[in-house]
Amino acid sequence: MPLQPHSRRTSGGATAAAAMAASRRPGRRGGAAGAAGSGSPCAGREVRGDASFRWSPPRTDSRGATSWTEASAGASIGFPCCGLGTRGRRLLAMAPLSTRLLIQRGRPKSNRLGKIRSLDLSGLNLLSEDLDHTLLGRLKQLQELDLSDNQLETLPADLGLPHLHVLHCANNQLSDVTHLCQFPQLEELSLEGNPFLTVSDSLKVTFLLPELRKFNGKDASTTRSKAESLNRELTTRVRMISEELVASGGTHARETDMPEGSHKATATQQPRARPVALRRPGDTLLSLSPQKRMCTSLLAPVEGSLVGSDSSQLEPLHFLQCHSKNNSPSDLKTQLWACAFEPAWDEGQAGAASQTVATCGGEAVCVIDCQTGIVLHKYKVPGEEFFSVAWTALTVVTQTGHKKRWNVLAAAGLRGLVRLLHVQAGFCCGLIRGHRKAIATLCFSPTHETHLFTASYDKRIILWDIGTPNQDYEFQASHLLTLDTTSTPLRLCPVPPCPDAYLLAGCEGGCCCWDVRLDQPQKKRVCEVEFVFSEGSKVSGQRVDGLAFVNEDVVASKGSSLGTICLWSWSQTWQGRGSQPTVAVVVLAWLQWSPTILAYFSLSTCPDKGLVLCGDEQGSVWIYDVRPLLAQRSPPQTAPQAPTQILKWPQPQAMGQTVTKTMVNTVVANPAFTYLTALTDSNIVAIWRRGEP
Repeated sequence: MPLQPHSRRTSGGATAAAAMAASRRPGRRGGAAGAAGSGSPCAGREVRGDASFRWSPPRTDSRGATSWTEASAGASIGFPCCGLGTRGRRLLAMAPLSTRLLIQRGRPKSNRLGKIRSLDLSGLNLLSEDLDHTLLGRLKQLQELDLSDNQLETLPADLGLPHLHVLHCANNQLSDVTHLCQFPQLEELSLEGNPFLTVSDSLKVTFLLPELRKFNGKDASTTRSKAESLNRELTTRVRMISEELVASGGTHARETDMPEGSHKATATQQPRARPVALRRPGDTLLSLSPQKRMCTSLLAPVEGSLVGSDSSQLEPLHFLQCHSKNNSPSDLKTQLWACAFEPAWDEGQAGAASQTVATCGGEAVCVIDCQTGIVLHKYKVPGEEFFSVAWTALTVVTQTGHKKRWNVLAAAGLRGLVRLLHVQAGFCCGLIRGHRKAIATLCFSPTHETHLFTASYDKRIILWDIGTPNQDYEFQASHLLTLDTTSTPLRLCPVPPCPDAYLLAGCEGGCCCWDVRLDQPQKKRVCEVEFVFSEGSKVSGQRVDGLAFVNEDVVASKGSSLGTICLWSWSQTWQGRGSQPTVAVVVLAWLQWSPTILAYFSLSTCPDKGLVLCGDEQGSVWIYDVRPLLAQRSPPQTAPQAPTQILKWPQPQAMGQTVTKTMVNTVVANPAFTYLTALTDSNIVAIWRRGEP
């Protein structure tokens, strides 16, 4: 049986396409790297259109905590997306709806639209703009409408169907149910197969449609009772919190999270299958006590062992469970995939270092203060599984004409959507659609703050310009380029010497490079060069699941050879390329790493310190200071070089028991190397701090 996306797999073999509904995260994505030089122009795709995003004000509960909610998007970007396992893209141009078509598909048969009571418009690949409210408004007696199996992203606000009792909208791309309120007499509704709708939308339907009796083929009273129960529970919680605040003098909660009751409802209904984590044989989970705890669990650290030089400088600081499903302290199954440090605010100060890190995994994105261990913000999307995060610093002009710097966090995952999060303000300010499958990784351009690369399991990399908000807080995002891949892209990075010219990517089938210059006419391009890692070999197809630049020239890559990390020269490799489509890299050194056959452990680098970082299947963090190695003028040594130090898993305490085993999926340090953050397969964010030498 083919492996599902985001399952832990052994090295070797191609990635199998898998159904999202039964999968874990689509292969383990991530990383970064790049390419440079000159190259031939490639093929093209036109920009399919812009999308308008509006900022929504944050909602504040009685504790003063902010709940993050998605802003509505005026339109989607790019081409119609096909969702997760639903229908494909619109293949044929659909003629506008006509009176003749409505009469042909209407019942009872009549030559007058006003006599039609039932209308079947299913399977026509209709887009939202095809629903002409002027034409449909003539169906004054229409009671049943079937819009299933189309490409609808929203329903027009005023279709003029006052007597509609039955509506079928299954297998579309709907992402909002608000406009259903125009059908107050609706008794039966079908919304199955709309991958962007969540449990909260199901609950919202019961409030919008008071006459609803049948929802998705089931008695609507069940959903209505859950919504009413949730409403009562939230009301009780708000009253209790208010009384506690009055008694305590108004102390505010430090963690911004959504009400616990909403997640209980999510766990109860489960509108679509959640990804299932496939764990390594022999892994065991601790049996933790179910007693009530804070939604963010702080695990008690136990001194870990460090191997190698300078071991005394790194000390375990915090171990957090802040991505728990339903805020359960016993959750040691949620897999955490990616983290990124926020850009430092004081750009003018040399060596300015951020201590704020964003982490993602499960249905949550968290922003953590590494010094205090406090979760500053938490953003949740029920039914989502986040795989990647990336920061950018936008410069915007306020209404008074002043320039202001905003750090915006992009997050993406299973649903194939990019969410733009304004962390400081505490809400989601934009949504980008453009991929038919899950997004494996994303990264911003180092030279253009609004340029964003997204890589997906649909075997495409897309370059977007997310734009900057205007005085009305609106975003205009546009689709700039599409890069086709022959296998799933796992890691992305623009090439430091020429970030506007070349993009390097580690993929399931190897390491590839694309020309991304925007002055070229082609908007759809194929891989220009593929790199191989076996000396004297031109054989491709070796997975590269770790990729990052150590400095302007040296690339660190992992996955092509068992138990090692390869350091190779971008400039020397590119100079020897010629016109060949496949080029062997110029190896500078090999680094010794874990001999595991498991894949998708992401590596990272700390260029200012010349460090390479990588986790392993035993919970250890491998740290390499490669500056002495790269300073050698002698030919590269064939024997892999040992790590500078290995941080052994500290085995923190969780509710009186020891977490003895885990996998470290990714490790990232801030530029000054004062904090190091590791994410695990067991829902633990581990933070180390480097002391003064």
